[in-house]
Amino acid sequence: MSDFFEKYQKRRIISANISVVISIAIVLFLLGALGFFLLNSKKITNHFKEKITITVFFKEQAKLSEIKQFEKKIKLSPQVKHTKFITKKEAAKQLQNEIGEDFIKFLDFNPLQDNLEVNLNGDYVNAQKMDSLKQNWQKYKYISDVNYEYYKPLIKGLNQNIKKLSLWVFTISGVFLILVFLLINSAIRLSLYNKRFAIKTMQLVGATKAFIRRPFLLKSFWLGFTGALLASLGLYIVLYYLDRYFSEFHFLSDYKLLAILYGGIFLTGILITLISTFFATRRILNLNSEELHF
Repeated sequence: MSDFFEKYQKRRIISANISVVISIAIVLFLLGALGFFLLNSKKITNHFKEKITITVFFKEQAKLSEIKQFEKKIKLSPQVKHTKFITKKEAAKQLQNEIGEDFIKFLDFNPLQDNLEVNLNGDYVNAQKMDSLKQNWQKYKYISDVNYEYYKPLIKGLNQNIKKLSLWVFTISGVFLILVFLLINSAIRLSLYNKRFAIKTMQLVGATKAFIRRPFLLKSFWLGFTGALLASLGLYIVLYYLDRYFSEFHFLSDYKLLAILYGGIFLTGILITLISTFFATRRILNLNSEELHF
């Protein structure tokens, strides 16, 4: 009968530990996913910002050497990410393909201009900085116009939405962190509450609080570590497939960001389990014998 009871107790302990680890892993996975989005939000928004094109149109009398010199000069600027020079002949071919008609035969001349398509780095895509660049570039005598007017409403809306989204993400992250602590804390407290009689017995035979608490803290460390490891593996699988389908973002290539993300997951999991265990054992140790049965 005693062997059956011991086996039953061991199964209960194993089952409780597995439940705690799974609970920790799930909430840390969700927190990690939110943290990943938060850490990559700038990269994602910059990716879309960098698709916005400024078109620099050159005058008919502009020399190719002047155009190439201008392109080389702005490429050295930290604002510029990418440039593409398009001759008036190439521009005409593109327009013919788009409209499906040879407009040059109809007009008997090519009205288009040589132009340079410029994509800026995401940090410089805002109306104020782009207006400043436009004013500087229009000072060159061989440049007829700098155009991005079509994108102005998009730039304004994008920057406004980014600010709103960042505020919401920070708010949700704070709320979710509190929920993570409460969920893990509840799981740890429930697990320790099942051992309240053993804890109290050790206290009654003279064991110090630090001595009683030590093995539970060590166990909680490993529970938190295991939960964080499972959460990290699950998150890596998700990131692997995201990196495959959205390869332009290079999610798995930013090792510094990944180190921060996984370090945060492990640190959160271990700290919360240790803190929860400390306070849960303290509460049980402060109970009197009558309160143990409630």
